[in-house]
Amino acid sequence: SASASPCSVLHAAPVPQTCSHPSAPKAGDQEKGLSALEGVGFRVGQGLSERLTKEMPSFKDELDVVKFLCKDLWINVFKKQVDNLRTNHQGTYMLQDNQFLPLSQLSNGKQYLEEAPKFLAFTCGLVKGALSNLGFDSTVTAEVTAMPSSKFQVVIQKS
Repeated sequence: SASASPCSVLHAAPVPQTCSHPSAPKAGDQEKGLSALEGVGFRVGQGLSERLTKEMPSFKDELDVVKFLCKDLWINVFKKQVDNLRTNHQGTYMLQDNQFLPLSQLSNGKQYLEEAPKFLAFTCGLVKGALSNLGFDSTVTAEVTAMPSSKFQVVIQKS
């Protein structure tokens, strides 16, 4: 559709080509596909955070940077803010999106829940790339407990 964001198109388009294998998949093919999607997301996240922060004042701290991800970055990519942000104040953040756009277009069946990692890999890379561009090394993992809700755990590495 004309209103689809470029990143929502990016989320959907590379998934079948990168992760699906019509013949019997070789061991490690899905991991390679997910890794490739995460790499693309990383590069997009770096560029997007560069562009979005160009006119902004610098961030006070780590929490300020994560709030930027939850608001500005998420709105730019998914047309809405993250629904919930939690932290242990020790470098671990949980971002929850109750209507995660790439998953909201899928059905609720169990087979779709098994396909969900393909749709999350790009976003994990996106968040990691944005943080990297802003000077933070991180580990980003995602889970889907009930479609289309997604949780992204961000652990910022202490240097």
